[in-house]
Amino acid sequence: MDKIKMTTPLVEMDGDEMTRILWKMIKDELLLPFIDLNTEYYDLGLEHRNETDDQVTVDSANATKKYGVAVKCATITPNAARMTEYNLKEMWKSPNGTIRAMLDGTVFRAPIVVKGIEPCVKNWKKPITIARHAYGDVYKASEMKIPGPGKCELVYTAEDGTETRELIHNFTGAGVVQGQHNLNDSIESFARSCFSYALSTRQDLWFATKDTISKKYDHTFKDIFQEIFDAEYKEKFEEAGITYFYTLIDDAVARVMKAEGGFIWACKNYDGDVMSDMVSSAFGSLAMMTSVLVSPAGYYEYEAAHGTVQRHYYKHLKGEETSTNSVATIFAWTGALRKRGELDGNQELSTFADKLEKACVDTIESGKMTKDLALITTIENPTVLNSEDFIKAIRATLEKML
Repeated sequence: MDKIKMTTPLVEMDGDEMTRILWKMIKDELLLPFIDLNTEYYDLGLEHRNETDDQVTVDSANATKKYGVAVKCATITPNAARMTEYNLKEMWKSPNGTIRAMLDGTVFRAPIVVKGIEPCVKNWKKPITIARHAYGDVYKASEMKIPGPGKCELVYTAEDGTETRELIHNFTGAGVVQGQHNLNDSIESFARSCFSYALSTRQDLWFATKDTISKKYDHTFKDIFQEIFDAEYKEKFEEAGITYFYTLIDDAVARVMKAEGGFIWACKNYDGDVMSDMVSSAFGSLAMMTSVLVSPAGYYEYEAAHGTVQRHYYKHLKGEETSTNSVATIFAWTGALRKRGELDGNQELSTFADKLEKACVDTIESGKMTKDLALITTIENPTVLNSEDFIKAIRATLEKML
């Protein structure tokens, strides 16, 4: 068969460790044999970020603004141990945090549901989509170690030089302090992205913060959501037969555990980070979740919601066999290819993406899977495949469909 042509490039952001190994396998086995792949490539591996003083991350985000669609491999956010391991010039910030701040989007994450991988929460019947605000809070925070007794304040200096001060704490000994911020514009974009996504998927929308404790910071999120909903979306939601409601984050957690699913749960940045891992793990595996950053300006960045699988990478370096689940990374590619097809009017490309996703699901449901799924499946006598053989099994399924 002739390879599928692409008219506009995808922005391709390569990553780190085991997911970087899988990235190449996926391209070699599942994409390049079938698509005349057209990408603008950026190496977001930690070594190259260090060499470029992290400019490559900024360049990749700007390219996403240019072309509209990106696909990203998992990347390392360095800690003290990584500073030594990679001989870094400095502790570079999270690439995801940088890209999300530049694109000003919302991250939507939903579990990939397959028969034979049953949710840990027995009453969950439908996927739960996490909508994660992708700007600010702890990810853009300034931090300071307090060496000893003294006063710490928040200070706002207006353009005319006038100051507003708020006492944080009178320290009597050593401690730590952190300053977080957010922007009304970004919160408004977050709200509109969530309301629009709920309408497009016809799902109820929940939003939760801790406004009873954070009476200014979190309360601002609550107020902006309500104002935008009342002014722009209330009637549309009524027409679509869906609902929006706000509740405290602790109440939301309790409700989620007793719900059937089939709704969108909007969360602030940190809450969304944590809760998407909980939801994906409870539905089966962190490697069984889709993740897409949707920007109000019309940019889309698809990624795997999990990390770089460091432990498997070290095994791989020793020449040992790994059984690493590549489904989330495959679905990052299919999501990006489908969206590229939609935007370019390239139905053949979008259809291929649909078929590749079905090939992944069908392969697992036939009993062929990686070790993480074999440990939790209800399918009897599953075949446990190594990282490469699992991708090859998906290719065999796909070729039959094509």
